[in-house]
Amino acid sequence: MLLSKTSEYGVRAMLHLAGIGSEKYTAVRKISEELDISFHFLTKIFQQLTRSGLVESYRGPNGGIRLGDKEENITVRDIIVALEGDKMFTECVLGLPECGEGQPCPLHHRWTGVREEVEKMLGSKTLEDIGEELRNGDFRLRAGSIWGTIENA
Repeated sequence: MLLSKTSEYGVRAMLHLAGIGSEKYTAVRKISEELDISFHFLTKIFQQLTRSGLVESYRGPNGGIRLGDKEENITVRDIIVALEGDKMFTECVLGLPECGEGQPCPLHHRWTGVREEVEKMLGSKTLEDIGEELRNGDFRLRAGSIWGTIENA
């Protein structure tokens, strides 16, 4: 996968929030258990997403996490950029500094087009779109589990 574990888990967690359509706060521990993601790792991910404004957190007995904006305003690209920056969409696939038209790496010309398509696709898919697909389809966000078998909040 092109994504780091941080982005992979962050996208899955945000899609989970969108899938349950949560206006209320959901406990991070519950999300962690439902998606089979380490609680401590997921907590750190949600801290980054909170700093970026993509989620809101609330402490206390009824606390947890909820989307910080409407589902239709958050794209998968937004989540990745919040967690890793935009390097996936701007840097050389081989990590070479100063790679560009003047000094291309062996994959530069192919990667530029692919990178633009990936960015366009991730930027066009909102949490609303995917949340609706999760609620209507047989998609999964964890190993061996179809969305419909995950307990909705």
